Amino acid sequence: MKQVLLGNAAIALGAVTAGVKVVSGYPGTPSTEVLQTVAQNNINKKIYVEWSANEKAALEVAAGASYCGARSMVTMKQVGLNVASDPLMSLAIVGIKGGMVVLVADDPGPISSQTEQDTRHFGEFANIPVLDPSSPEEAYEMAVYAFDLSERLGLPVILRPTTKVCHASGTVDVIDTVYEYEPEGFVKDPGWVIFPPLSYRRHLEIERQQPEISYEFDNISFNLIRGTGKKGIACGGVTYAIVSDVLNELNVPENDVMLLKIGAVFPAPSGLYEKFLKSVEKALVLEELDPVIETGLFHTLALKRMTTPVSGKLDGTVTPAGELKFDNLKKYICDFLGMTINEKNSIKSMELPARPPVLCAGCPHRASFYAVKRAMKGRKHVSCGDIGCYTLGNAKPLEMTDTCLCMGAGITIAQGIKRIDAETDVFAFIGDSTFFASGMTGVANAVYNNSNINIVILDNSTTAMTGHQPHPGTGKTMMQTESPKIDIGAVIKALNVGFTTRVNPFDLDAAAEAVKEAADYEGVSVIIFEAPCIAVAKPEKAVTIDGCTGCMRCIKEIGCPAMHTDNGRVSVDDALCYGCGLCIGICPGKKIRRGDSC
Repeated sequence: MKQVLLGNAAIALGAVTAGVKVVSGYPGTPSTEVLQTVAQNNINKKIYVEWSANEKAALEVAAGASYCGARSMVTMKQVGLNVASDPLMSLAIVGIKGGMVVLVADDPGPISSQTEQDTRHFGEFANIPVLDPSSPEEAYEMAVYAFDLSERLGLPVILRPTTKVCHASGTVDVIDTVYEYEPEGFVKDPGWVIFPPLSYRRHLEIERQQPEISYEFDNISFNLIRGTGKKGIACGGVTYAIVSDVLNELNVPENDVMLLKIGAVFPAPSGLYEKFLKSVEKALVLEELDPVIETGLFHTLALKRMTTPVSGKLDGTVTPAGELKFDNLKKYICDFLGMTINEKNSIKSMELPARPPVLCAGCPHRASFYAVKRAMKGRKHVSCGDIGCYTLGNAKPLEMTDTCLCMGAGITIAQGIKRIDAETDVFAFIGDSTFFASGMTGVANAVYNNSNINIVILDNSTTAMTGHQPHPGTGKTMMQTESPKIDIGAVIKALNVGFTTRVNPFDLDAAAEAVKEAADYEGVSVIIFEAPCIAVAKPEKAVTIDGCTGCMRCIKEIGCPAMHTDNGRVSVDDALCYGCGLCIGICPGKKIRRGDSC
């Protein structure tokens, strides 16, 4: 049955078609909708679905299911694979039984990530296959194929869509029937226990497997050669779709350009690479992000002692970073083919106005940052941030995020700063979901090593940045069941933190006083700022401003997007204001008052 699907939804339904039994993951744009779509289509609850505490836990859950012969999938974004890389590298050696797909969505740009790393390298690093879809339609087909390939090889398979595939829509022919089977269950075998002799033996076996997989990829429908020209363009993933569009706009005949399309990336389809390089007089490689296909072509050139000129990222012809979009691909292709761009007939990309990211109106994180800033006025302090909505605390006028590295790092970065800059008050901000994902280890490290830092846990009762997914502190699961809420304060107490307090950040006086007490405490202190995200809280009516004096203190100090100036006076946008009341405690003239409850 044909359906118009988001790329992520296509992958999810591909997994359902393939008979997936367990899907685990950690939310991260652009991958989040994959797991959510599986959950939405899990009508009979035949599939177990969970948001795991982090990507490492998610991959290990999926691996355990695969050990039992069940088909499983784990979902994450590219930086999440860093967290899951420890079990992934060992799993490649131990192997799997039920087909296991590691869905890793890459984010060229990057658009919503710390880095734009290329997951294809992990396939080569771990000696496991990598599939790179060019469209939602192909993403569906690859998802179905990946489970079969994984079972035949006894290896996990990485499926690596990029943002433009994840969030594009296409017409997908979804198979009505679902692959049915009964998992065998766990069968004891010494091979499930990783030991050095096993690792050595399995490494040899996997290396012997690589040429067989490469030969299969030479002849697979996801890899193909189009056209007969003496100039060749090699591309993969969504870049192939854009290159095709560019060639169509330029009216380039198929007999003028040979197009090599690579969807099954690793192990490299060496035979197809050789055929392509023998057929063209020169080649241009266009791919996101790193020169993976390009390096494979050079490898083939070296092994076969061929001299076909290849240009791309390695010689500086193509940008080494960022997305490859229609406009820059068109320039690369025109330069390569010796064509002049006809601006008259060219499709113009729309220049959009800059829109700096900002915390939502009514966001409790704004109140939390402001409370710390107010309490620390006149004292030298550093604010170590983390991954989440609260990273936006670095924006003006708050300017309360001085460092941000990766998930959970704020707490441990703070420890390092305090060891060198002992006279500075060091704060580490972390969200509730991130605390469970990777923050607890940092707290334990701080207590164990007698650190003198202040940890601020921003508990807004959800995983806000990626779309309000549940986490261990919410008591909700993706299987629509209730579980005991894990109390952050209880965890902190169990970790022997000496000073802990809970406070609502919108109670500015109490919040600022709690910050001062924490900062004066010698040792590890924890402040838990508890206030729900505006997306899950009951909204209040917008505040009212009567008789604004024009001091602009509210604008200058908190930067709420619901407030704006009009003829030297501050006004409130009723459509944006959630009635949090933070501005009330800031106005020196007491000109702002609350609205009535909704």
